[in-house]
Formats: sequence, C-alpha cells, structure tokens
Amino acid sequence: MNDQIHSGGDEHGELGDAEYAEFMELAVQEGFDLEEVEGDLAAAGHGPLPVLAVVGRPNVGKSTLVNRILGRREAVVEDRPGVTRDRVTYEAEWSGRRFKVVDTGGWEQDVLGLDASVAAQAEFAIEAADAVVFVVDATVGATDTDEAVVKLLRRAGKPVVLCANKVDGPSGEADAAMLWSLGLGEPHPVSALHGRGTGDMLDAVLDALPEAPAQTFGATLGGPRRIALVGRPNVGKSSLLNKVANEERVVVNELAGTTRDPVDEIIELGGTTWKFVDTAGIRRRVHLQEGADYYASLRTAAAVEKAEVAVVLIDASESISVQDQRIITMAVEAGRALVIAYNKWDTLDEERRYYLEREIETELGQIQWAPRVNVSARTGRHMEKLVPAIETALAGWETRVPTGRLNAFLGEIVASHPHPIRGGKQPRILFGTQAGTRPPRFVLFASGFLEAGYRRFIERRLREEFGFEGTPLQISVRVREKRGRKR
Repeated sequence: MNDQIHSGGDEHGELGDAEYAEFMELAVQEGFDLEEVEGDLAAAGHGPLPVLAVVGRPNVGKSTLVNRILGRREAVVEDRPGVTRDRVTYEAEWSGRRFKVVDTGGWEQDVLGLDASVAAQAEFAIEAADAVVFVVDATVGATDTDEAVVKLLRRAGKPVVLCANKVDGPSGEADAAMLWSLGLGEPHPVSALHGRGTGDMLDAVLDALPEAPAQTFGATLGGPRRIALVGRPNVGKSSLLNKVANEERVVVNELAGTTRDPVDEIIELGGTTWKFVDTAGIRRRVHLQEGADYYASLRTAAAVEKAEVAVVLIDASESISVQDQRIITMAVEAGRALVIAYNKWDTLDEERRYYLEREIETELGQIQWAPRVNVSARTGRHMEKLVPAIETALAGWETRVPTGRLNAFLGEIVASHPHPIRGGKQPRILFGTQAGTRPPRFVLFASGFLEAGYRRFIERRLREEFGFEGTPLQISVRVREKRGRKR
C-alpha cells in the first residue's frame, strides 16, 4: 500500500513525475490554462486546508470579523456575549489562497473560574489551528482576560496575528497602538463591521499560514496509529477501551460523562501497537452545555482532528439519535477513516435487531461504506473483529488510484452514463486525477457544472470500482473556459 501512496516526490503533491506529466498532457489536449490546473491540483493535493482560529474575549467582534473574512454573513452576530458556543468552521479565500476559519465563540467566565474557562476554549482552538487571529477590542484596551489568552498563545508557539478591532477611523489608531504592550507584535487596526483595515490584516494572515499544513497524524514512521473512540455519553467507550486493553485502564461509572479529558492508551492488539484515545461523550446541543461538559466536547473534537480513525460507538439498545448522526458527520467532515461499532449487542432481542437494521438503512444510509462491527464491551463479544475493521478503514483511507487507470474509468462512465442535458447543454468529465490520500481526494475537470446527484453517482461508482471502504471521499470539480483553441 505504501508503494502506491508515495510513488513520487513532493514537488507535485502525491503525484509522481510520470503521472504529473501524463495529467498535464491531458490538460493541454483539452485546452485548459496550465497555471490554473496546477493551482487546482496543488490545492487539492495538499490535504486539509490550513486552519485559522479566531479567538478572543466574548463580544469583541469575532463573528463579525469572520463574516468580513468570508465576504458573507455566515456566523451568528448579536450584540451580547456568548452567542457563539459551538466550534464553527468555514472555508475562506484571500488573494487566491484557500483556508479554513474557525469561529471559536466566547466562554462563560463564572463557570470554572477565569483561568480554567479561558484555557478550555482557547487551548482547543489553538491546538487545532495552524495560525491564530487574536481579536482585542481596541476601544476597551487589553484586559486581564486578554492577558490570560496571551499567555496561552505564547506557550502554544503558533503564529499570531493581533487584530485591534472596532477602530472605525483615524482617531482610533492611538487605541490600537496601545496594544503593542501585549507583546504579540504589530496590532492591525481593523473595523470588522465596516471592513476598514481587514485587507492588510488578511495579508498578514497569509504570511502566518503555511501553504499546506503538515499532516501530523500517521506521519511518524513506525509510530502507533491513532484511534479516537467517540460517541454519546455512556455508550460504553471507556468499557470498550478497558476490554480491548484487557485491564481496567479508564474509570467506568454508570453516571454519564465520567470521562472529561481524552486519555491516550498505547495498546498491543493483533501484533500491532495502537494508540487509543478515550474521549469525553458529546452531549446534546453543545451550546446548552454547562461548564466541564462543554469543554469536554471541545476536547473530543480536537481528539478526532488528531486521530486517523474514528471508531463511533452507538448504543444498539436505543434508537439511533440525532446526536449519533452528528458525531458521525463530525468524523466524516474531519476526513477521518470511520468504523461504526454497535455496542451492547448482547442485550438485543430479535425485535430490536429488526428495527435497528431498518434504522441503519434510513438514518445512516449515507455511510454504508463504513465497516460495521456488533460488539459487547461488557462481555467482549466480537471484540476480535474491531482491529480488522480498523485496518480495513485505514487501507481505504490510504488507497491511491493511478491517473491512467482513473481516466480510463472516467471515460467508461461518461460513455455509459452521461450527465443529463440541462438547458440544452450536456456537461462531461474531461479528465481527472487523485491528488491526495488520507482521505482520498479527487480533482475532476469538466466542460460544465456537474449536478450534485451526478457527483454522488461518480462517488458511488468510484467505491464500486476501487473499494475505498471505511473512508470518506473528497471530490472537487473544476469548470474552466477552454483556452488556446481560437483561430
């Protein structure tokens, strides 16, 4: 498998020199602009986009700034602190470079005390980010809370762009200059509400962000693969970890939510060393959570971000809930390999098993590609099937299809199942390549817009042809005006 993945140098992402040349020749034949093609290929091949976290006290204008960066009203803005509680991620672009923006929201200062609450919110945002925009209200100046965040930023060592917000005119420049005292470098005077100064700040952001983030998961040769155990509170995550480890490593209690912080455990299974992360359960509607539960859910999300495989535990004795679906969506959107483990299987009667199968068909039909295991963390039933399922998901996550074979496959699809005619036009896929793995990422170049239903059809056929069991697929479609064929 590794021979397939690493078939060339880093110059063209994960494409080897021969495949890159083959791909670019196809682009030339179809009359595409080569610089644009190279840019699209680079963007898709570099894996996850760089992540920019926007952090700061409540009500300093973080969501307003996020909307300004996005160029549209996406983040909820209200003139009171604490409106944003969920971690919300958006995709943005500036000067031709794409990146993700995380709007982190404020924190409740009276829940766990100032230091603890600031740490819980800011530590997660900083840990998951490649760079940070620290927003300070220039009209108020640096507060004790701001100073607490500065300490965290210094410890983390991530690049920081200091945004002095609410500078609506030249008279506010002096207020912004006072923020040099924070020791984070030049304060960028900005009015997120009116857009003043945001361009200069975003230029600084691009300087701080990497062209492509280093993939920390699975990067160390010979290091244990990271498995995140995720699921609703009390579905048996800690019990499962103890059964896998064959000893009591994690506290298990009937009281839901005993686990607060992820606990990394190095475990030997089937001759392989794995690193299991037992995460705190994600509760219903994060923004209604209080205190430790809220911060535990943030740390759980961070654990998924750092993992390679997410094993989602579902309580088979209960109906599949919206929470279960949200957790699965979180793992898929994070681009992680996925295994679904139905726990407490030993407690099911025939009737419950029948209805569970119907629920799986209707509620989880979009992830039929994920390996499934029916287990009992209490009795150890079918625990031996867990590792093969994880290995299958990892194999799918790292599978790579050579460019020649992919284009032969795409040609067959276009011939046998052409895109429906819309508005008198029939778009078709011209050529494509797999630009990356972990998860598999494809770039398709087409003569026109491909409808969502046709994209889903392409994904389904890719899975039928090449496997990709246990992994989400990311498919980007580029539509370009043809160049160079005018006589």
